[in-house]
Order: sequence, then structure tokens, then C-alpha cells
Amino acid sequence: MTSKNKTKGIYYCPMHCEGDKTYEQAGNCPVCGMHLVKENVTPPSGDEYTCPMHPEIKQNNPGNCPICGMNLVPVDPVSEEDDTYHRLLKKFKVALLFTIPIFIISMGEMIPNNPVNEYISVGVRNWLQFTLSLPVVFYACWMFFENAWMSFKSFNLNMFSLIGLGSGAAFIFSVIALLFPDVFPEQFKNADGSVFQYFEAVTVILTLVLLGQLLEARAHGQTSQSIKELIKLSPTEATIIIGKVESRISMHDIRVGDLLRVKPGEKIPVDGKIDEGNSSIDESMITGEPIPVDKKEGDQVSAGTINGNRTFTMLAEKVGSETLLAQIVKMVNEASRSKAPIQKMADTFSKYFVPAVILIAIITFFVWYLYGPQPSMVYAFVNALAVVIIACPCALGLATPMSVMVGVGKGAQNGVLIKNAEALEKMNQVNVLITDKTGTITEGKPSLEKVVSLGSYTENELLAYAASLNLLSEHPLAEAIVQKAKKNHIAFEKAGNFESVSGKGVIGTSGQKSILIGNDKLLSANDIVIQDQKRDTVETQQKLGKTVSYLAIDNKLEGFLIISDAIKQTSKEAIQTLVEKGIMVYMLTGDNHNTAQAVASELNLTHFKAECLPQDKLEVIKELQAEGKIVAMAGDGINDAPALVQSDIGIAMGTGTDVAIESGKIVLLKGDLQGIVKAKSLSEKVMRNIKENLFFAFVYNVLGIAVAAGALYPFFGILLSPMIAAAAMSFSSVSVIANSLRLRSMTL
Repeated sequence: MTSKNKTKGIYYCPMHCEGDKTYEQAGNCPVCGMHLVKENVTPPSGDEYTCPMHPEIKQNNPGNCPICGMNLVPVDPVSEEDDTYHRLLKKFKVALLFTIPIFIISMGEMIPNNPVNEYISVGVRNWLQFTLSLPVVFYACWMFFENAWMSFKSFNLNMFSLIGLGSGAAFIFSVIALLFPDVFPEQFKNADGSVFQYFEAVTVILTLVLLGQLLEARAHGQTSQSIKELIKLSPTEATIIIGKVESRISMHDIRVGDLLRVKPGEKIPVDGKIDEGNSSIDESMITGEPIPVDKKEGDQVSAGTINGNRTFTMLAEKVGSETLLAQIVKMVNEASRSKAPIQKMADTFSKYFVPAVILIAIITFFVWYLYGPQPSMVYAFVNALAVVIIACPCALGLATPMSVMVGVGKGAQNGVLIKNAEALEKMNQVNVLITDKTGTITEGKPSLEKVVSLGSYTENELLAYAASLNLLSEHPLAEAIVQKAKKNHIAFEKAGNFESVSGKGVIGTSGQKSILIGNDKLLSANDIVIQDQKRDTVETQQKLGKTVSYLAIDNKLEGFLIISDAIKQTSKEAIQTLVEKGIMVYMLTGDNHNTAQAVASELNLTHFKAECLPQDKLEVIKELQAEGKIVAMAGDGINDAPALVQSDIGIAMGTGTDVAIESGKIVLLKGDLQGIVKAKSLSEKVMRNIKENLFFAFVYNVLGIAVAAGALYPFFGILLSPMIAAAAMSFSSVSVIANSLRLRSMTL
């Protein structure tokens, strides 16, 4: 292997022989011998720049050409996938160059007037075929024999085992027949005393297998196209502002805290927030939603999204591998490499398949030798060879990983990130969906409507205490309270002794006073009494779908906060679609019963549970699983993390917390229940595609072996030559690849 192909990176076997195991250098899989595929990474290098008019000008940073003054552009190197394809293409051309004359010489008697046999004797023809076959066997296709030897040595039998065994046996037989014809029985000899040789069969078989490998290499480039498209979203350079000076810098030189300018139509270089200005941002490339999103000062923006028609400045907060785009590419890569449980069936089948094929080939040989027509020895050898060649399980090995790779990439383009292939398969089996309310069904952007005072404190004083405490909370409701205080220009200080009581509220101290904010469970736990009249006032608001938080100061109820959170427009439609697909939807929320019932009524939900603590959600999921249900859980907060892990499929909203996203097996970038509909549709289509591939590959192998062994000969006189068997074997792999690539055009 040349030094060119020893470049460092992350490589994996396209057959996923060792699951998600990766390698640091290019080469062949130690198990099956397949060429290792390089994982696509982001951001693009952009390390080397050149002039479009003067390619001899190259430098490591952007700038202007010293000759003509044109802007330098990044060099776009040939990917290693393309390099593998071109190396195989070169070998295929060599194999084809020598195989065609061998085929013509061997099949000369089929040409009108038989010019080959008229001018070239049998002995010369045989030596010519032998000489021409050497570049094919020992250069263009020698890798197949290396892979076969590796498979037998480690007893990890695979397609190369059969290719090496079959074509190797035919080549050695032919060489011995050429050099020592007298050692063969009369059955193998022609009228002139020579032995029939298989140089043309060997070279044609190896060339066809090489063609299959060439097409597979091309297909692997196509299956990872979605990842490449994601990588292309990241620009190679950005405009940095230092003082009053603006200059262009490489993406690699951006640091956290840098002030960047994004001009109209430009791609946003890194993750951050708008410092000055506003614009509409096209986020379709990461959410799948075509409508631009309005952004203003303080709003978050993501790398790879496209600015509208206004300029703004932004502060860089996440750069390099920390950006959302980089994390998406990483997750897609990891999911593409992972194994689906359904693949275990194919792996188990392949493990026993190759020894079974060798046994069938041996039985075929003896049956034809003992009971076949004359020359029985020749029939026995040819049919046994055809069995070995046509049975290559390549199509079976490719059936699952090809579909998974295309499906995961398609999901990423539509804002549905699948963390592993198991999640993709299990999503197809889900029959119960557990969903949180705030931030999942609702917008997750609550607003504080009103502060109600019940005692000696004014509404502004209560708001100041509430904001002081909630400044330290991560809950969406807390953010609404803090924002209301800031909007009303109410001064407040950071609270002390802060504690978040999961599922109940928060407690702490502010201005030497003890503050409690939360639901009635929190007040009850602290022996704070709620009078019936005040409770009735709160329940009236809750029945309108509002969330109410009690506020107590020094162990006395002093008021409450009325907070509203609008239901997402897409939630009702998404829930209806899921129900039509046979999925029972449960809403579990920490909110009170009245508010939960109001939301459930609007969504036509019959299954819901209110006042759920994290452990309550966990118990509900365990109960449903005990009943044999396959449960998916959708959530966005830290309190949802235990339930996300316990569920069969955890679905995290990309708009939620990092903990929830890490706990989920599927991430919806838009944080919308419609994403679950997309995930379900994606899973159904990918699993159907995998089953089609496995069915075709399995049935093809079984029927192919039967025909090659001569099952049709007694009835129709049909035999399968080793060359036709090799062509059929390659066609089966290409068919599986083509069927997998159909997923690229599916709509979610």
C-alpha cells in the first residue's frame, strides 16, 4: 500500500464486521478484508488556498493572489473514497485489458469461420492465456487472494473465502494442466491429449468481482453524500472585528469570545449569539423546516445556517468540533457505523453459510463425478466451482449497513438525528409514546402574565424575590420570571442557599428572607398552609391551561405567579398522526391536574398524568414495559433524563438541555412532535428497505446455489458456468446497493 493511502483519520469497515470499531489508518478490514472507508469529519480543512487563475500559488491562509490579485480559494482535495474508487478503476482497466483477449482466444471456436483456432495451435493458445492471466491474477486481483488467506487464517470466513478458494483452485488446476497434462485422467483430456484449462474463467470471474468492488466503492461515496453535504454547510472563513478593523480569517483561527460580522447571504461560521442587529436565518439545513426564523439581539445562531438580507454581529460561543453542525456530523457518522439488531441475523447466517457452501460444493463434486454424464470429472469440477463462486455472501453483508447509512443521513437532513442503528430499528416497533408537556407539547417559551399579591408585599417586590431565586434555575418557567423582571426594570440580587427540589420548585434566601417558589407539594412539605379561597382562585387559572406557582416568604404564602405557555401549532396534528399509526400517546407532566387536563382536552389526549416527579415518569414507563409495550419517551429537561434512559427509545428535543440530548437515542433538532412523526416514518421505510435487501440476498443465494449445483439439469438441461455465476454474484451486490440508494429520494 502506498504512503498516500496511509493518511491518518478515522476508518471503519463498510461491512461493520466488528460493530463500531474504527482504525486510525487506511487499509483492509482484518476480519473480512474489505477496504476500510474513511469517516467524513467537519469542519472542512480550508488549510490550503490557491488562485483559480494561477494554481501554482498555494498558501495556508486566505488572501489575494500576488500575481493577479484574485481572492484565493480553498483547495478541494480528492476524498479518500474517490481515491479508492480510482485505484480500483485503474486495476479494473488492467484486468479488462488482459481478460478480453483471453476470452476471445478461449472462445474462438464461437467466432464465425474460427479464425483463432485456424492460425493459433492449442498449445500456443493455452500459453497465451496463461501469460495474459498473470497481470490479472497477480496485480489487478491479487488482493482477493490476500483477503481469502486472511479469512481462512483467522477463520472469519466470508465472500473472499469463496472467491479465493474457487478462482484459486481453477487457476492452480489450469497451471498444472498446462505444465503436467499427463497427471490427469483421460476424462479431462481433449482429443489432442491436452487438458481443458480455465484461465478464461478465472480472469473473467476475478474481473467481474473487481467490477463489483468498483461499483461498491462508488456506492459508498453516494451513501455518505448526506454527510458530505452537511460538512459543506460550514464556511471556510469568516469576518472578525478587532477594534474598528474588520478582516477575513480562517475558520480554524476563530476563538470563543471573538466578535464576528455576518453579511447578507453568508453562512454563519460558528455557534453563538447575536450581539448587534437582527435578521431572518434559514435553518432548514439542520431542522428540515423551510421557513426562515427571525433572530434578534441575544438570540442563538448555529454554524452552517444561512443569513437573510441583513447584516449583524455575533459573539462566538462554540467553535470547531463543539458547534452543533460538528456534533450532528459526529452523531451521523457514529450511527452510520453502528449495527442494527436485525443485522445479527445476517451475521449469524454468514458465519455458518461459508462452511455450508464448501460442504455443498464437495457434495456437488462427488454427485456429478459418480452419477453425472461423461466426462463426469469435468462436470463435477465445473459445477463445484460454480457453487463456490455464486454463493459469495457479499449482498447479505451489505443489506443492512447500506440501508442504515443512507437512512441516517436522510434523517439528519430532515432534523432527525439517529444516534445508533438500534434506535432506528426499535423506533419501528414503538407502540407507546410518553411525552412531557413544557417545551415538548408547548412552545417551551412561557411568559409571566401576572403576579398576584396576597399579603403585605407589592407585586413588584414579589417579582423581585421571584427573579432573584429563579436566576439560578434552568427551568423554562424560571426564565419567564427573570425576563419579566428585567423588562419591568425591577432590580434584584442573586439569591443564596439555592436548591432545586425536583418536581416541586426552588428554595433559597434573598435579602435575609427565606423564599419558596413552586407547587402545593413544595408548600405542604414545608408546612405552609394554603387557604381554600386562595386555592380556588389558583384552580380557576389552572383550568384555563395556565401554570401557577406559589410564592412564600419566611414560611408564609404571600402570593402566586400566573404563567402561560402556548401549545405548539404542530402538536395536535402530530399527535393525531401518531395515534393513526397505532401509537398510544401519554402526556406526563409535573404541572397540576387542572392545567394538564386543559392541555389534554385541547389535544384530544385520553392518557395523561399530572404532578409527576421524575421518579413517577420512570415508574409509568416501567409499568408499560412490564405489559410488553415498546415505549418511546420525548422530553427536553434535566428532569426528563432518567425517563429518557429507561425508555426503549429516548427522544430528546434539540431545543432542550444538554443532559436530555445526551440521554436520548434520537434527537429532534427543531424540538417539535412532528419530528417524532418523521422519525417513525424514517424507521418504517429503512426497516422495510433492509428486509427487502435481506430477502433478496437470502433467496438469491439459496436459488443460485441450487442452480449452480445442477438442480435444473435433470429437467431442463441447464447448467451454470462459473463465469455466469460470477456475473450473477456481482449483480446481486449491485442490486442491494441500488435498492438502498432509493432511500435518498424518500420524503419524511
